Amino acid sequence: MSKNSTATLSNPKSYILGLQHLVAMFGATVLVPILTGFNPSVALFTAGIGTLIFHFCTNWKVPVFLGSSFAFIPLIIQVKELNNGDLTYAQGGIVVAGLIYVLLSFLIRVIGVDKIKAFLPPRVVGPMIIVIGLNLVPTAYGMASANFMLAAITLGTALIINFFAKGFFKQLSILIGVVVGYTIAFFLGMVDTSGITSATLLSIPAFTAPKFSAEAILIISPIVLAVFMEHVGDITTNGAVVGQNFIEDPGLNRTLLGDGLATMVAGFLGGPANTTYGENTGVLAITKNYNPAILRIAAVFAIVLSLVGKLGAVLGSIPTAVMGGISLMLFTMIALIGVKNIRDNHVVFNVKNIIVMVSILYIGLSPTYLPLLSPALPIPGTSISLYGLSLAAIVGVIINAIFSAINE
Repeated sequence: MSKNSTATLSNPKSYILGLQHLVAMFGATVLVPILTGFNPSVALFTAGIGTLIFHFCTNWKVPVFLGSSFAFIPLIIQVKELNNGDLTYAQGGIVVAGLIYVLLSFLIRVIGVDKIKAFLPPRVVGPMIIVIGLNLVPTAYGMASANFMLAAITLGTALIINFFAKGFFKQLSILIGVVVGYTIAFFLGMVDTSGITSATLLSIPAFTAPKFSAEAILIISPIVLAVFMEHVGDITTNGAVVGQNFIEDPGLNRTLLGDGLATMVAGFLGGPANTTYGENTGVLAITKNYNPAILRIAAVFAIVLSLVGKLGAVLGSIPTAVMGGISLMLFTMIALIGVKNIRDNHVVFNVKNIIVMVSILYIGLSPTYLPLLSPALPIPGTSISLYGLSLAAIVGVIINAIFSAINE
């Protein structure tokens, strides 16, 4: 590990920044197990362990946090229903999906990252980033709608600090916004403290071993075709925020390897599949602090949180509206990064570029904003269809490749 990481660990401010990243990812990471039936404490544990595995695989270079993947939710529920509520078969499917990721990473290493980069110019990458951010905004709005006043106070506090504060105080805008929102909610009687009172101080997460069946594997494995493009988009977004090309260094093969191994570990222990998190990328964009060691501190906090019942209960008691207000800030920031990516790379708005960008934006955003007009591509032999960002990325890459070939 670098000297910079050592210095970070000896700086008390780093732990506050790590806590801020933990707060940002907490709601979404525990929501996936709540919706599917997995144990939230196991999900937190595997998110923390998975993040550390990812950082090891990427030479400690990429400031990413891995949390529970939403893409797997409908497939996990389908497998669960086929097996009378037994989630262990879904775990087996998740393990195999992670293994496919690992195999893809080896394939990309052989092919070479330069050939991958050629398919991902700014006119493709920029709209993909915009789609990621804008598709998350309605989720944040839905959370904020639980109490718009509380969400507005939380969001307003974070924005004021982000725009007018300086130095370390400015970097804590998200955490301070949440604390202010939580405090007001507490005095208004909007915080349910019963979970904090009943929670045990220490507890071991309820780990479970996977079971494997061909049916569950066939249902879950094809989702890799979709989440691969999401991974490319997330890593590209993260690199755009930081100002580095992580697709090239440490390499897409290494980021895929880290994501795949993290997902395999989650499947073996009883957690949902892992994926890179837009919430934490949003934190990076707002704080301008890109030190990967801070994300590792957040990962350790997640592991500790999974073992300390009281701490988990406190974070779990944060009102939905508070997290909604902060999420509006984070997700909007991601969309703006996509716009900035297009602008900074001086993308010319000619007919070909407009066709590529509009195609990605329409296909990627239509499931969220125009569901009745949303295109989908069924995968032969499965009950799965590609749509949204996954289909948008594929279509964008294909159209771009055709135009590039014509130009040649």
